Amino acid sequence: MSLLTDLYELSMGAGYFKSKRQELATFDLFIGKFPKNRSYFVFAGLEQTLLFLKNMRFSVEQIDYLREQGFKEDYLNYLGSFKFSGDVWAVPEGTIVFPNEPLIRLTAPIIEAQLVESFLLNTINIQTMITTKASRVVRAACGRPVIEFGLRRTQGLDAGMKAARCSYIAGCDGTSNVLAGMKYGIPIFGTMAHSFVMFFDREIEAFRAFAETFPDKSLLLIDTFDDIAGAKTAAIVAKELEKTGHKLNAVRIDSGDLVETSQKVRKLLDGKELDYVKIFASGDLDEYKIEELLNKGAKIDAFGVGTRMSTSEDSPYIEVIYKLCEKMDKRGKFKPMMKLSKGKATLPGKKQVFRVKDKKGNFFKDIIALHNEDCQGEPLLNIVMEKGELVYNLPTLAEIRENALENLSRLPDRYRRLKQRRSYRVEISPLLKKMINELTGELKKIEFEALS
Repeated sequence: MSLLTDLYELSMGAGYFKSKRQELATFDLFIGKFPKNRSYFVFAGLEQTLLFLKNMRFSVEQIDYLREQGFKEDYLNYLGSFKFSGDVWAVPEGTIVFPNEPLIRLTAPIIEAQLVESFLLNTINIQTMITTKASRVVRAACGRPVIEFGLRRTQGLDAGMKAARCSYIAGCDGTSNVLAGMKYGIPIFGTMAHSFVMFFDREIEAFRAFAETFPDKSLLLIDTFDDIAGAKTAAIVAKELEKTGHKLNAVRIDSGDLVETSQKVRKLLDGKELDYVKIFASGDLDEYKIEELLNKGAKIDAFGVGTRMSTSEDSPYIEVIYKLCEKMDKRGKFKPMMKLSKGKATLPGKKQVFRVKDKKGNFFKDIIALHNEDCQGEPLLNIVMEKGELVYNLPTLAEIRENALENLSRLPDRYRRLKQRRSYRVEISPLLKKMINELTGELKKIEFEALS
């Protein structure tokens, strides 16, 4: 995984090495701005980040490849003995966060800090993006189970695994991805495809075959030919199961007018004393569609959500940024750094984020402050790596999920609405403001003198 980086990271590393620059530098990883209809993010991806930093090495094969690309032998020798030796502070996975807040703060020799950038950005981007999207889908379902169905539409194997993990963190009840179930301990769910129904000579034969195979967890797909006729057929099989001491779990609708169909199917099932049989819906669903269905009175008990959630279809990336905020000078003292580019200015120095809650324990505001500044609220960044070694007990997936759901429950409702962004209060502390103003003046003076 060490070569899962952009070429310019290795090229800058070579430049630092040739210039004998190995001073410490601090970088912040943060999110620049909200995509459409987002008012919060759910931070995810820290576990994979820390495991990468802990285990990052360059193999002989990788060194040989870099030699072919023209990198010098002394730099390759350095890479051959590479081991990350820095300190890392981070927000726990599952924490609600907002733009410009440091999520990961990394201090290491400049080459080390530079070489890990692309991996960190890639990992935090996709996992925070999908976890946030999935939390919105769960919100729209209003307590009804949501199952992640996105494996076949995600952009590759890694994305498919991360989509299952992240959707579970966000509150989904399970996934169709069997490998994710084994790897992460996520409950797995599945039904049948239309091809299964079509392969048998009659729909009832397909339903009976499935029910006989899985008498205690059968879910029958009823819309292959005609949804109401399929529901009637499912009801026959449900009654047959009752005679053997079992119960049909649910019927699934995957197409058509889900509001009207679910209402008709519910009435039909209830009329046959099958009120325990649930109605499961799928088919191009997302938070907007689920909210609309329930507002219109759909009789749906659970949802299977795939493509639009697992790819975050309406916002397929977030603006994750990794910027230098301080460097060590030749005298061994840290000097704050900031970028002044229009629309892309950054915050200088080592920082901490403090979360202030109201009397009910709900989130009220955040304060971005200097690391050693005394502020009200709970500090969000914790030390997780020291001198390249983990000093943090990695939480289980269940614990990360619990943290995410607790955080979401503490976020006032107005920020969780699916449309129309609401601005959560994020303040800059007095000492950080002072540093920004002083450093801005210094940088502009240097720029003016250079142009004179």
